[in-house]
Amino acid sequence: MGMLKGSGWALVMLMMLSVWKMAASSEEEECENRWIHIRKLPSRFNLDLLANCSEYPMLDDLCPYLGNHGLGQKTHNRSRSWYRTDPSMLELVFHRRMLEYPCLTQDPLRANAIYLPYYAGLDAIRYLYGPESNFSALHGLHLFHFLQQDNPQIWARHMAHDHFLVMARPAWDFSQPLSNDPPIWGTSFLELPQFFNLTALTLEARAWPWQEHAVPYPTSFHPLNLGLLESWITRGRRSKRSILALFAGGGGGSSSPNIRRSIRSECENATSDPSYEKLCEIVDCSNGVCEHDPIRFMRPMLQASFCLQPPGDTPTRRSTFDAILAGCIPVFFEDLSAKSQYGWHLPENEFEDFSVFIPKEEVVFRGLRILNVLQRIPRAKVRSLRQRVLALIPNVLYRKHDSSPGLKAKKDAFDLAIDGTLDKIRSRIAFRAWQSLPFFSRPWVEYKGTVPQNELQSKQRDLELEANALVSLGERISVDILPYDEAAKICGGSLPDYISKASLFVSGTNEFLSPKLLN
Repeated sequence: MGMLKGSGWALVMLMMLSVWKMAASSEEEECENRWIHIRKLPSRFNLDLLANCSEYPMLDDLCPYLGNHGLGQKTHNRSRSWYRTDPSMLELVFHRRMLEYPCLTQDPLRANAIYLPYYAGLDAIRYLYGPESNFSALHGLHLFHFLQQDNPQIWARHMAHDHFLVMARPAWDFSQPLSNDPPIWGTSFLELPQFFNLTALTLEARAWPWQEHAVPYPTSFHPLNLGLLESWITRGRRSKRSILALFAGGGGGSSSPNIRRSIRSECENATSDPSYEKLCEIVDCSNGVCEHDPIRFMRPMLQASFCLQPPGDTPTRRSTFDAILAGCIPVFFEDLSAKSQYGWHLPENEFEDFSVFIPKEEVVFRGLRILNVLQRIPRAKVRSLRQRVLALIPNVLYRKHDSSPGLKAKKDAFDLAIDGTLDKIRSRIAFRAWQSLPFFSRPWVEYKGTVPQNELQSKQRDLELEANALVSLGERISVDILPYDEAAKICGGSLPDYISKASLFVSGTNEFLSPKLLN
């Protein structure tokens, strides 16, 4: 009997060991090239900044928005998915989600990326609005000195190419040239040479970003499980669209020509249409009245076919993502509002499938009527656009932390941002390895032709990925600067009239391809 018991115990132990090895092996496979190390920073770089939530100059009390790890308080007691979320809390939201990332490692040398939980946007407030505005060039130096002194080998291993952080403001707020004297708007964090190599996730990127990549503004919708998400998408699909176009925002009161003024004027003078109860509606969000009260704009958005997204102080808007949540087709007036910003979440080559583009110059200076353009879109096309918008909802929302396994299986804005960051870091490290190779051992990729300026980044990324894929094959990359006449021969004998004969052209590519070489 003792023999039998012993055998049974051994069998169970063997089975347990086998299962453990299989689980460990599965984790290794799933996390290959995806390991992230969270750098331990002193609390002055994150939690201490939250402790001063009621004392920031020029801003409302931020304390109410710290609840639920940065999601804010619920919109009402019985709400299960809706919160009063402030975009400035994105750094805290990311930090909390990083803690449940499945491929964390305590070993920085094993990591494929290093996350810095530094609340850069909150720390920037004292330089933007407070008494330290004259010292904005110092923003970030305290962090750099800590990273240099505490385990400096982590920062030095890839010269910071593997480091990333979140900055819950537009990149312009961190891009003041160091040469400005006296300082004007913004800090100089992204202008400091010490941070040229790290990746910054910002709410809005500059026109020619190197360090940063834009991620969606956080909306107020943060579901906990798959059922809540699917129920909301169903509501958006079934909602009666009785309004042709809606604009939720402020501005437009200026006497000078601008797109918001044109929208307000056209809306206020819109005539009737038998197909819609209203051709145009404006939800006035002046003075920030909509910022933490999603019911003000979400109900009208659910009733609208198109949501107008004109640029304001900066090109991007949180309203773009609110509209997508509502299944309301976004109408853009410049590419910098979304197309050249959020490629990880809104595929750049698919914008015609889920949005409408109307150049703002045509509206403001040439009298093009927005409502006429939208009315001419066939109903079948409108339905197709809306279906694609609804399919994008998971891409642009930040689900609640500790959500259900079913919802975790769908990638949200956080997951896609991490995927994109890992790809960007991998590409940078590969390029750095390429630079260290003897010239004749480098991989070779060639592109000949002209690229429209608004497509240059996309073409550069395609060529860069192709080049990096060849790093291990021992081939070459060639980059040539061609004069106008030679470029014209390559492109069939002539070039478009808008290209100056003084222009230079790039044949080939590398990661430092400069847009200044193309006119």
